[in-house]
Amino acid sequence: METKLQIHDTGNGYPGDQQLLRLRRASSGQSHQNYPQFNQNSDPTEEEEEGVEEVDSSGPNVELRNTPLPMAIKRAVWKSQQMQDNRASSSKSWKQKNKKSLRNLRSITREAGQFFTLWGKSLQLIGGNFGGGVQSYFLFLRFLVILNFFSCLLIAGFVLIPSIIFRSVGTSLENSTGPEECMKYDPNPPGLVLFYNYFLDLLSGTGFMEYSYLFYGYYNNTQVAEESFSYNIPLAYLFTAVFYFAFCLICLIIRMGNAARVAVATGGSAVGSYSMIIFTGWDYGCLGDQATRLKQKNIHYQLQVDLEEEALSRRAASLTACQKIVHYTLRVVTFLIALGLNAAAFYGIFEATNFSQQNSGRAGFLGLFFEYLPSIAITTANFVVPLLCDQFALIERYSPSTTVILVLLRAVFLRLLSLGVLILTLWQQITCDGNANSRDCSLCKYNNKDYPCWETRVGQEMYKLTLFDFLVNLAVLVLVEFPRRIVVDHCPNKLVQWFGRQEFAVPHNVLGLVYGQTVVWTGALFCPLLPVINTIKFVILFYCKKITLFHNCRPALKTFRSTTSTIYFLVTLVFGWGLATVVMIYSLAEIQPSMGCGPFRFFPTMWSIVPTSFYNLSAVTQDFLFFIGSQAFSIPLFVFSCVVMCYFIALAAVYGKSVALLRTQLKLEGRDKKFLVRQIEELSRQLERPNANSGAHS
Repeated sequence: METKLQIHDTGNGYPGDQQLLRLRRASSGQSHQNYPQFNQNSDPTEEEEEGVEEVDSSGPNVELRNTPLPMAIKRAVWKSQQMQDNRASSSKSWKQKNKKSLRNLRSITREAGQFFTLWGKSLQLIGGNFGGGVQSYFLFLRFLVILNFFSCLLIAGFVLIPSIIFRSVGTSLENSTGPEECMKYDPNPPGLVLFYNYFLDLLSGTGFMEYSYLFYGYYNNTQVAEESFSYNIPLAYLFTAVFYFAFCLICLIIRMGNAARVAVATGGSAVGSYSMIIFTGWDYGCLGDQATRLKQKNIHYQLQVDLEEEALSRRAASLTACQKIVHYTLRVVTFLIALGLNAAAFYGIFEATNFSQQNSGRAGFLGLFFEYLPSIAITTANFVVPLLCDQFALIERYSPSTTVILVLLRAVFLRLLSLGVLILTLWQQITCDGNANSRDCSLCKYNNKDYPCWETRVGQEMYKLTLFDFLVNLAVLVLVEFPRRIVVDHCPNKLVQWFGRQEFAVPHNVLGLVYGQTVVWTGALFCPLLPVINTIKFVILFYCKKITLFHNCRPALKTFRSTTSTIYFLVTLVFGWGLATVVMIYSLAEIQPSMGCGPFRFFPTMWSIVPTSFYNLSAVTQDFLFFIGSQAFSIPLFVFSCVVMCYFIALAAVYGKSVALLRTQLKLEGRDKKFLVRQIEELSRQLERPNANSGAHS
């Protein structure tokens, strides 16, 4: 009988779900009917000792206190272990002591790891006071901080540090020259620069910041070739960008797998598990009043979510046919109105980008305004349109969890496509609408007149979007959220009290993170240090959101299930990754690189450096790479991948059937218990009647 029941925290931090996951795994692994019976008041017999050994056969990784057994059985197991320790030989006793020491060391290491977990205590406070839905936002933010931090290490190790070290040592890869007009690129303005211009350059990424390691145009197309060492800066730049995208995708898939596993194991969005939450949701490791209150609030939010969703499902089931027709008609109308608002927002962003690019050469604060005009248009559209769509959601009357998902899909459609409109507008101006034979693009194959280093120009746009999004968050915190709390707390006006303190809108805040991360992915190829800036931004944003949550917000009146919504958060992030990947692939394979700047100058495309560098490799390496790309390797690999995929699909189907059978078994056991209770009540009534009759005769 296998009893390996200790469930370690997966790091996802879904409040309350880990307790359900622990119970359901335990119930699927063994049945309480198979537990050996022990006499609480006597020492165990030989048969009981055999049962104890069977219970403890899970090995040193499972501690007795974490095993879901009755206290009498645990006491008997402990006594049996003590008796076995006394009877054991010296060598066996030494091994057992080593195992215990190893268990204690692992426990201490696990506790130390939880202590050093990033923002662990803050996340517990957030989950206890505001529920799992709000906590899922901060968990998502922590995941992005860690992802960006490791991305910074990757970019710094393979691009930034080698470029600094080998900047004046390497030799150019290409000595060919192009047209003289295509080689002109001088970002540093001549003469004296006024002091306030440094501030404007800091905000717009121009001037002294344009020709720095922050942007693409500062990196050289050099190679260091020694007898025992060789380093190709352009090749490292390209492969680091590609591996950066692959690394982010792998992290997202792993995170989605963990979230989906917890959602399936805990029932996902299934309701009606009140007894599970009440009888198994409590954590007996809670010490102190604060931990107890947080756990009570956590269980309260879980029950509130289940009750709200069940009430809405009953209300929807009670609608008549005419009411259903009216209801679905309203949903279709609101969908069409939301689609029209999105189309108007896209047109406004397109016009704002064109106007900004045509007037971006002006100096002073007016030029800075024109520089930030696309960012202002995108931010305004992302604020106004979702605000109106939220009012439509009140008419549609979906469940809280479904409302969150619907708001996420609408907002991600708006934010990602607004960013796509901006990029498409830039591409049209850089490539002359794809016509390389036009007047502006015929000489250099790109619009060199307005974009002498177009990669840096795109990086500047992404830099301004990131910086403007951060400044908007700070401005909303200081100028809107804090004044609103002060007015609500000190003004007795009924209208002000009706508005009250704000609620923490999780979908909009999550979409802000998805939008910011998508901007970083889009600009990573053209602004290599953008992940560093984004890491700092997200760290500051965490503390700002925490402050506004505890000081300016009230607990949400409508809650939602954090388990399923976390998966949709990651799905929307995958959409952003896909948009950024399309931009990177198109830039690598189609557009002519700038001839006056960057590591890929004089190459027809950025990807051209890969075959050029390939033929400089040794014959053995070339043969190996040719074999990997041949059919002799790819076809068996494809067949093996299909076999592995079919195996995992079949395994998932079997597990799904097992989970369904276990849930059915739980329902049947509940019915059996109800039937037995009724039988006991009937028997007790039958026994009471003869007693009553005998008493009456006497």
